[in-house]
Amino acid sequence: MAVVESQVAALELEHVIPKVRVLFERDDKFYANIKKRDVEKISHRQMRVPLELRPGGSFQYFNPDGGDLGRGGGPTFDKAVLNCVFASENIEYTKLTQWATDDARKAIVNSVRRLTATALDEMRRQLDSQMMQVGDGVIGLVTTDTPAGGSNVIALTTDGFGARLMRYGQTVQVFDTTLTTKRGEGVITQWDVENKVISITPQIAAVVPGDKIVTAGIAAPASLPALYGVPYHHSNASAGTWLGFSRSTTLEIRANRVNAGLAALTLPLPRLAINKIGNRVGIDNNFNPTAWLHPCQMQAYEEIGQLVSIIQKTAKEEGLNMYFGNNMQIAGASMKASYNWDKTRIDFIVDEVWGRGEILPIGFYTTDGRKIFEIRGASGGVAAAEIFYMVVGMQTFVSNPAACSYIDTLGVPAGY
Repeated sequence: MAVVESQVAALELEHVIPKVRVLFERDDKFYANIKKRDVEKISHRQMRVPLELRPGGSFQYFNPDGGDLGRGGGPTFDKAVLNCVFASENIEYTKLTQWATDDARKAIVNSVRRLTATALDEMRRQLDSQMMQVGDGVIGLVTTDTPAGGSNVIALTTDGFGARLMRYGQTVQVFDTTLTTKRGEGVITQWDVENKVISITPQIAAVVPGDKIVTAGIAAPASLPALYGVPYHHSNASAGTWLGFSRSTTLEIRANRVNAGLAALTLPLPRLAINKIGNRVGIDNNFNPTAWLHPCQMQAYEEIGQLVSIIQKTAKEEGLNMYFGNNMQIAGASMKASYNWDKTRIDFIVDEVWGRGEILPIGFYTTDGRKIFEIRGASGGVAAAEIFYMVVGMQTFVSNPAACSYIDTLGVPAGY
């Protein structure tokens, strides 16, 4: 009888493609932009940002024929204040994970080396997400919850982020809409960015529409204990605080807003947003804003340009590209796209006024030179697992809110 393949299967070699493809992103575009700015090294005491809030002096006409010139005044100076907050990215693995992949004859990638090599990238990606919230750590808004299989299956279609600011395996909390009542916490065990759906395990009871997904480690989100992101500084809100100032009584610290009213992007809106900066800080200001936006709003802008484009066809074979390139400008401002950006906003960022105070540079958490730490088992003995942490202690600030402008409540193009 002839030998069949099953009899020689033990002799066959298994081939593994030597390159590992990554099926997700680690975008950190805006955080990387802020990180390039000059850093202020600070202690744990408050950092002060001096501001000349209001002009002063008393202008008048006077009678030079012995008239009384009266008294005078002067400008008003004050300070913005901030403290650093601390964040970590925790990476843990078992010893078997290490031993099974620590040689090229065992695996195509050394898993521990890859973990350490990508941990900083993941940390930066998380910090980029945090730069999209207002300081309360909120990274999602519950639209519906349909519990199944011991998990919350939560749709996130209400805001302009969906599930984009979260990550698979991340521990998150669920608070009520006022951020005063904590429903519970769990781990994201399903992360569907395309359909804006996550699963949180174990199931948290009484989750309702309007509840908010909050980053782990925050006990009182309403007190704004997280990083101050773009919508914290780029806000014309008349309630709350900004770096120690009352928004209700200090109008000068409010940013410039253009309300799109849920309509699609139109050409007058960006021009108005930039003109509002000039109206506040003067026509001769040297601020050069950059328009940061989600690619969907770049598409909306591109579609406006397509409507007024004319193709000059010549009598020869030519290639066709109906789209514009990456060097687009809007009202004179260069455009930078980020998939982490709110789909309903365009923010005009002036790099010169953005900064960060830093008490602890981003990097490994170390103790006596050690970067990797053993895990203890339930008995008190050593467990066959290890952990390391990427940490940072920092906070952001803006030195001139009057130079900040944004368009919000924009309509989102279909498909996003």
